[in-house]
Amino acid sequence: MIRFVVAVAALALGLRSFVVMPRSIPSESMMPRLLVGDYLLVAKWPYGWSRFSLPWAPASPHGRLFGRAPQRGDVVIFRAPPDDKADYIKRLIGLPGDRIQMRHGVLWLNGKAVPKVRLADFIVPIAANTECSSIPDVQVPYGAGADPEGRRICRFPRYRETLPDGISYDVLDQGDTPQDDTPVITVPAGHYFMMGDNRDMSADSRFAAVSGGGVGFVPAENIEGRAIVTIFSTNGSASWLHPLSWLHAMRPARIGHGFQ
Repeated sequence: MIRFVVAVAALALGLRSFVVMPRSIPSESMMPRLLVGDYLLVAKWPYGWSRFSLPWAPASPHGRLFGRAPQRGDVVIFRAPPDDKADYIKRLIGLPGDRIQMRHGVLWLNGKAVPKVRLADFIVPIAANTECSSIPDVQVPYGAGADPEGRRICRFPRYRETLPDGISYDVLDQGDTPQDDTPVITVPAGHYFMMGDNRDMSADSRFAAVSGGGVGFVPAENIEGRAIVTIFSTNGSASWLHPLSWLHAMRPARIGHGFQ
């Protein structure tokens, strides 16, 4: 029995460290693609392995084993600078050497504006784990509200961005914020520039690295893996003491969706 338990534990540790790991979404910074209560599988092999691939990060060695460069548009999990303790999930926007700038809420990449096309509003029902965070003075009907039937919802302006290599994804942009305008930022060698899809509610590479806040440029070795599929989603209303509530809390329409 002891050998069996040790073998199972070793197998689980090996899978989690080198193949795939689960992750849950604790914030709204990646809406509309990700909601609080989504659970993902994260592939560890696409970019190779570093010390952050392990459940605990040893002080050394530095660098990556069989490292491969991620692509613009990948949704990645990484250890957030400056203290390298918390896992963040963001979209990779800038590669080493890229020049990044935000102008009036439009992303500019290497001197060219990334196309940003208005789509239908993003609407999500308000649930137990819905924060519905909005910027101050947001105009109705955006933020928390109700649909014609009186059900409580969150509504946000949604846009489609398309990167130069053709990768498209949806972003939310509620209005003017300080992070909508930045100087030109050149990504240094060995680092990446990350942004959340919920542009007004994401602490990302537009901000200096601060524990629990912005992340600045993310070192290549801090990247842990690439998000590949949503495996579960809950609205947060379930009670452990009432198993039937687990089914009512599920959001099955969100399960099974990949990235890209």
